[in-house]
Amino acid sequence: MYNGLRDSCDIAAVVIEEKPSSRAMLRHRAKTLGWLPTLGQVAFIAYSRWLGKASRVRVRRLMERYGLDDSSIPADAVTPVASANRREVIRLLKALKPDAVVVNGTRILSAKVLASVSAPFINTHMGITPAYRGVHGGYWALAMDDRANCGVTVHLVDEGVDTGNILHQAIIDVDESDNFATYPIHQMAKAIPLMQAAVREAAEHRLVPVAACGVSRQWYHPTLPFYVRKRLLHGIR
Repeated sequence: MYNGLRDSCDIAAVVIEEKPSSRAMLRHRAKTLGWLPTLGQVAFIAYSRWLGKASRVRVRRLMERYGLDDSSIPADAVTPVASANRREVIRLLKALKPDAVVVNGTRILSAKVLASVSAPFINTHMGITPAYRGVHGGYWALAMDDRANCGVTVHLVDEGVDTGNILHQAIIDVDESDNFATYPIHQMAKAIPLMQAAVREAAEHRLVPVAACGVSRQWYHPTLPFYVRKRLLHGIR
């Protein structure tokens, strides 16, 4: 996303937070879903890492097709923090007074952070909201035989999980060469021009948010048994 935006807008700063503790996330997920589904998700995550390595050729071809740049963000542009909800992030935002704050892959932002500046916080979500909130929205749409909602959303950030008003959405087109590891490449290719448009609209004070309506559901990682069943019976990879 950084490389997709750097030529179309002035990026004043990049804040990167540390990954949350895997152990804490595991405990939270088990408390929410139960240990059996959680262990199934852990098994799937291990498998998906192998799938990612096995799909490197397809990923690279898609990156070249779409002209995506995954080179590292310059170190001198990055402000590392333990959490995006820390006070130093609020101080930085207040000092910069940005036209827009682009959110990509962070934990849920606190009300204090969201209220710290008047600029809109704009997120890229790898799914069509509100039907596919949470994670892996593209995969879940395919797994639910809902290809018409396999896509990406750019939306305003609120205190919920991908519940903010919608700015732009797009559907992706995948084929039999694609799988869980490659769906996000198609989604990012669609998301970058949508985010470029949203940032431009924010700077020109002409954002037109649309309330998310319809069936709303939050999704998590699939379990390995679920993934295998969908792959064998329906070809959803």
